[in-house]
Amino acid sequence: MSSSISRSQQKQPKEPAAPKLPTSLAVARLPAHDLEDDRTYRSMAFTGIDLSDRDVEIADFEGCRLVDTGFAGTRLRRADFVDVEFERCDLSTMAARTTTMRRSRVSSSRLTGTTWTECAFRDVLFDGCRADLVGFRFSTFTGTVFRDCSMSEANFQNADLRGVRFERCDLTRAQFSQAQMDGARFADCTLAGIGGVTDFKGAIVRSQDAQGLLYVLAGALGITIEQ
Repeated sequence: MSSSISRSQQKQPKEPAAPKLPTSLAVARLPAHDLEDDRTYRSMAFTGIDLSDRDVEIADFEGCRLVDTGFAGTRLRRADFVDVEFERCDLSTMAARTTTMRRSRVSSSRLTGTTWTECAFRDVLFDGCRADLVGFRFSTFTGTVFRDCSMSEANFQNADLRGVRFERCDLTRAQFSQAQMDGARFADCTLAGIGGVTDFKGAIVRSQDAQGLLYVLAGALGITIEQ
């Protein structure tokens, strides 16, 4: 018997744990289910609801599905999202601090200019999102995947990205200064003009992606590349 292992038999990267949603969800409606301080939203379906420009100290979402729901400009502090699905939601310019997200999925949503400061993400998938200018400063990620996302000028300064996967993402001019990168994986990503390239120690980058790092790394080391 051959000791070689075929590609199909090789261990595949582990996907984030999927959200555990109840089979039946109550329908959320305004004003009864507006976003308010110190409130828990459990086993609910939010569809086409505008929750933008709210200012909330504490809010918990558990086992909820949010579709075409708006959080634009909303400010959250110490919020908690557990087993939550966001689909086609507008989170642009939302500001979240010391917020957690676990076993959740954010797909086909807009995160332009959103800031997640000192937040924690565990088993989260960001899939097909527009996330230019998004900020994740001082945030921590465990078992998190960014897939098919447009993330130009994203800010991961001082973030803990150990083990995070970026797949087919545009990270042009993204900032990684002082980030922890051990085991972070980049596959089929655009890495042109990124900041903090000298902090990529421990990251795993596919050979074709590494070409985009060449000029940035050379510039950081004071090397001139001639044609």
